[in-house]
Amino acid sequence: MSFKDLGLSPELLKALKPKTYPSPTEVQRELVPAALKGQDAWVTAPTGSGKTLAYALPLIEHWAHSIPKSVAPGLSKSGYLKTTKITQSVVLVPTRELAVQVSQLFMSLAAQWGHLCKVTVVFGGVSINPQMMGLRGGTDILIATPGRLIDLLEHNALKLSGVQTLVLDEADKLLELGFQEELQYILNQLPSKRQNLFLSATRPQSMVALAQALLHDPLEIHIEGQALQPAEILQRAIYTDVAKRTQLLKHLLKEENLKQVLVFVATQHSSDMVAAKLRVAGIAAEPFHGQLSQGKRQQVLADFKAQRVKVVLATDLASRGLDIEKLPAVINFDLPRSAVDYTHRIGRTGRAGEAGLAISFVTPESLSHWALIEKRHAVKLERETIQGFEASSPIPENETGNGGIKGKRPSKKDKLRQLAAAEKQSAP
Repeated sequence: MSFKDLGLSPELLKALKPKTYPSPTEVQRELVPAALKGQDAWVTAPTGSGKTLAYALPLIEHWAHSIPKSVAPGLSKSGYLKTTKITQSVVLVPTRELAVQVSQLFMSLAAQWGHLCKVTVVFGGVSINPQMMGLRGGTDILIATPGRLIDLLEHNALKLSGVQTLVLDEADKLLELGFQEELQYILNQLPSKRQNLFLSATRPQSMVALAQALLHDPLEIHIEGQALQPAEILQRAIYTDVAKRTQLLKHLLKEENLKQVLVFVATQHSSDMVAAKLRVAGIAAEPFHGQLSQGKRQQVLADFKAQRVKVVLATDLASRGLDIEKLPAVINFDLPRSAVDYTHRIGRTGRAGEAGLAISFVTPESLSHWALIEKRHAVKLERETIQGFEASSPIPENETGNGGIKGKRPSKKDKLRQLAAAEKQSAP
């Protein structure tokens, strides 16, 4: 099947360069025709399977079909509308980085129509004033993080009463408890009759009831996690002590000849500390977390993509939406708090058919949590040991994956104290 078979207009097909998009992926083949008909859809497909393009194409196509009625009569010499544009589509994403990435794809697709199609991206962490200015005269397609969209609504910078399609990209994250209040506020501003497209790499049970309440007779697309197949991502687990992880990381960077690595840590403090220790060892490393300015975060990503930085130490802020072309390896310095996030983390490597490597540091303290991650993802990895970095206690024979015993788990403060003490001990 080719993109021509999906029912797209010739203008939009011109934007799909054969070298970049040789043929539709499975999720694109299933979603695009249904979305073009206005049907709701609930898509679960692995990272790197082409979900963003799968919903971007029908949104651009819907806009293109509206041109003869609402756009052509009111053009100025510059190509913009003289009248206020009505926001036809809203794409909600959980992070600033994903918002920028999605907007770049939309803008490339809409470039065939020049200035006719206005795509706007808004997110927090930067001044709201330029974004309000950018929304003067309205916009056709809006890509936004929930918090900043609410800020703009409260400033009367735009109205959502004309929205025809709502997209939740990374819907599993947006339907979590932490986003539900913001999401409900936005839903209240939208017309009740609209198309809904929900897309994510995972579908945790906690989101099912809410998603079903928001969707109307949806097409359900569930594509198995090809991105996790051994042929594409080699997964490894190395058993070591908390205090030995930084030295082990240095060892792997040298001995495994890892040229570019995204390393996930649990806290902003760890991100800063481990990056500093790597720089002392002569390794180009940078932290990446929510306390950095937007400009600094963009600079780190630009340097990482250009391979001016070898290692980025990231909190889970970076686990969703980032697309680093041909990223060879991901390391879980700290295991993700949620078993679901393991999928998003390792999905940063092994994209678009490229081989990838995902290494997880497993400590005596995290054994039960690691067993739970293995159980949730139906994998069982051999616990490797590396000479000189062995854990002080052996792996228990009766290791279980229940995540610990209720009432005996250390508190968050206890874990942070233990982590800080271990980092202090491992300091060169």
